[in-house]
Amino acid sequence: MAYTTIDDPTIYFNTVLFTGTASGNKAVTGVGFQPDWVWTKNRVDAYGHNLYDSVRGVGKYLNSNESAAESTSATSMVSFDSDGFTVGTGDNVQYSSNNGVSWNWKAGGSASSNSNGSITSSVSANTTAGFSIVSYTGNGTDGATVGHGLTSPKLVLIKDRDNDTPWLMYGFPNHPTFTTDGDLIKLNLTDALVSNDSTTELSIGSSTVTFVDAGSAINASSTDFIMYCFQEIKGYSKFGSFTGNGNADGTFVYLGFKPAFVIAKLSSGSGQDWQITDNKRNSFNTVDKLLYANGTNSEVTSGSHPIDYLSNGFKCRGTGDGNNGSGKTYIYMAFAENPFVTSTGIPTTAR
Repeated sequence: MAYTTIDDPTIYFNTVLFTGTASGNKAVTGVGFQPDWVWTKNRVDAYGHNLYDSVRGVGKYLNSNESAAESTSATSMVSFDSDGFTVGTGDNVQYSSNNGVSWNWKAGGSASSNSNGSITSSVSANTTAGFSIVSYTGNGTDGATVGHGLTSPKLVLIKDRDNDTPWLMYGFPNHPTFTTDGDLIKLNLTDALVSNDSTTELSIGSSTVTFVDAGSAINASSTDFIMYCFQEIKGYSKFGSFTGNGNADGTFVYLGFKPAFVIAKLSSGSGQDWQITDNKRNSFNTVDKLLYANGTNSEVTSGSHPIDYLSNGFKCRGTGDGNNGSGKTYIYMAFAENPFVTSTGIPTTAR
């Protein structure tokens, strides 16, 4: 059996750096595909993270660093293009004379109606890459289900579009950190993982997610929600956890690919940020340029939290509690630059 079905991960995920213009719209190219989910951040100034997707439509954005409701602006995202996207003249996206970064994912293009659950959803799904974008309207009913368009996602990320409520991340029970339906962690905060929260329980199934408890943060009646679903694809994506050792010869995390993007968060304690690294802001080791998904901070170069991107995973090279505290548990999401072994069974050579 082939190790992976994706020999070129950049056709489904890619990071692109860009600089805004003094005036007018800015076309950002070089993505390599028409993205369905675009996450942008100003690397220099303290602007928020802007998250756009093709299901909600252009001009609508959420901020990963706060719990605020969805915003709409005609000067934010103008279009999703064949090789990237175009942003308008708004300061929060233009980054005039400043460096910006965009993380781009390919889902399934235009959304389709999905009636697998008791709540009909609009879904853009890419089963090859294991990623879907799901829009639904809550009904406030315990046990309600929503179709997600994949076959057993490992992580889901949910945000109430209409109200000021946190971003909630849930994991499938075989995830080493999320062990019960009530386990969750909040993307916009530095809080530890919440264990067995009986007020907002969610169960991830093979075709639907089930709102075991119809908590308002995930299924409030007549409220619009967006959900991003992630399924592990061998050689392309991996979502798991690791334990730090507090040593500069740090923990090695096996992925089965050389990463292009890693986001990691302390889950066994609070007070540490969601650390984002990628292969474009650091094109070679050590990878030490950090942005924080939960903060507006500009990019920092960290001597306490560097990692190395290796041909088959990543290795912590710092002693900080942000990603390698002794005996502490961390969750991570990672996407590939290239697989360790291709579909032909031939190992790749790390660049």
